[in-house]
Amino acid sequence: LIGRLMFELPEEMGLIAIAVRQTQGKGRGGNVWLSPVGCALSTLHITIPLHSSLGQRISFIQHLVSLAVVEAVRSIPGYEDIDLRVKWPNDIYYSDLIKLGGVLVNSTLIETTFHILIGFGFNVNNSNPTICINDLITKFNKEEGKSLKPLTADCLIARTVTVLERLIDIFQEKGPNGVLPCYYKYWVHSGKKVRLHNEEGPIAWIVGIDDYGFLQVHEEGKGVESVHPDGNSFDMLRNLIVPK
Repeated sequence: LIGRLMFELPEEMGLIAIAVRQTQGKGRGGNVWLSPVGCALSTLHITIPLHSSLGQRISFIQHLVSLAVVEAVRSIPGYEDIDLRVKWPNDIYYSDLIKLGGVLVNSTLIETTFHILIGFGFNVNNSNPTICINDLITKFNKEEGKSLKPLTADCLIARTVTVLERLIDIFQEKGPNGVLPCYYKYWVHSGKKVRLHNEEGPIAWIVGIDDYGFLQVHEEGKGVESVHPDGNSFDMLRNLIVPK
């Protein structure tokens, strides 16, 4: 729907499609994302000038969206300690344990403008198939003696888009260094040891992400290298970075 509409509207007009339920949700690499009622599900269309700071590092957009989802919850007063985190390159996690959301970005360059379609989905009020944000709030209330209210998908989609606008503005003004401190505050990988390629592969330590959003790893004897997200998958359960 948005793919058809996005070229018909004035460039300054934003466009978002929101679904209550999806039957054919798409993930990376042809994966299917199960989307029952209770998920926050949307596709957002934005434009980014090619010759802008973000336009020159367009792969960074997926990290900004993942960060925006986490910030949408953790920037609400009282909800700062809900353990929602980002996993490189495009997942939303509870701690480093369970995935509860993801981001998929497609870009089309028309002359000097990127048309970006951002699909994001995350569990808000559905305990299945994994865990949801309101489960984390209930758990937090029980453990900390608090009485935080559950959140709604509508509220969090709106907050995510608002936060994303702010993050894009910061990136355009200050580049990666404007957003990376906040990103690292919420990501799950700091100082983690991983194996490359397979379970007997070389050991490396995760350093961070570079100016283009690629993962930087420090392999013994080889120094720091960047790992491209479209050629590799991050297996959290086995601490592996494996070629796809």
